[in-house]
Amino acid sequence: METIRKWVQVIFTLLSNGSWNFLVTGAPLYQGPLKVLCAPGLNCYSCPAATTSCALGSLQQLLGSLRFSLDSGQYYFGLYVVGGMGVLGAMFGRLICGWLCPFGLFQELLHKIPSRKFGVPRGLRYLKYGFLAFFVILLPLLVVDEFGAGSPWFCKYICPAGTLEAGIPLLLLQPGLRQSVGLLFLNKLFIMLAFIVWSIYASRPFCRTSCPLGAFYALFKNARLVKLRLDASRCTNCKACHPVCPMGVKFNESPDDGECITCLACMNQACKFGAISLEVGGVPVGGGVVAPAPAAAGRE
Repeated sequence: METIRKWVQVIFTLLSNGSWNFLVTGAPLYQGPLKVLCAPGLNCYSCPAATTSCALGSLQQLLGSLRFSLDSGQYYFGLYVVGGMGVLGAMFGRLICGWLCPFGLFQELLHKIPSRKFGVPRGLRYLKYGFLAFFVILLPLLVVDEFGAGSPWFCKYICPAGTLEAGIPLLLLQPGLRQSVGLLFLNKLFIMLAFIVWSIYASRPFCRTSCPLGAFYALFKNARLVKLRLDASRCTNCKACHPVCPMGVKFNESPDDGECITCLACMNQACKFGAISLEVGGVPVGGGVVAPAPAAAGRE
């Protein structure tokens, strides 16, 4: 199943970044009909090969233009972006992070580089909710220019995926832009390099500590249709599911943890007693390897 997941990640990354005409035409960005769609995972709109938009960037643009729209008498609020993100969150939660996010795949590949591995302090998981609240929602909505327009703060000042997928490629493709490189780009370059190095030593650090999109999907942890379920009657509390989780979830202790990306590692690689199963809308659709039921004396 892990091989299947990796292929899904690779295929979706290629679909999200499938426009390579810029190598022939020199046009920096794809502007075709698919650009009206938002990729479910973190994938930068400004990447030269990107075929879709970024949900986080679109949300910031929407909130940043709200005050201008109201001041100009346009009393409407587009719900396409928020509604689309909400539907995906309600259906899949952070499964999207584990199966469909290009930047998540990038971190996983970096983590395969041989090195000593470290955990991520559990308390850092709450930082991403702060990034979602302040950089994605409040700052674009409240900090505006003289025309009443806000900026995409997270994309502009933090997003390492944007630096990797768009900032560096555009500088390589358009030499004239290099003269405008300043502290803003250097700051983002430092953030990107920090997460790249961190990803070698720890599993998915950006997903776990700083991704606002992951924070948004995590809000649906109790409502998502596709999820893993724990059968407490079969669980022996052996904790075999702990070390295999790339997100640091202790599934036997918190089966509804918002960090779970439904990668199925705990079900297929760790649990030997069939205590973990996949369900869709409350209906079991698959489970891991089932060993003989443990004796009561073996339980903790």
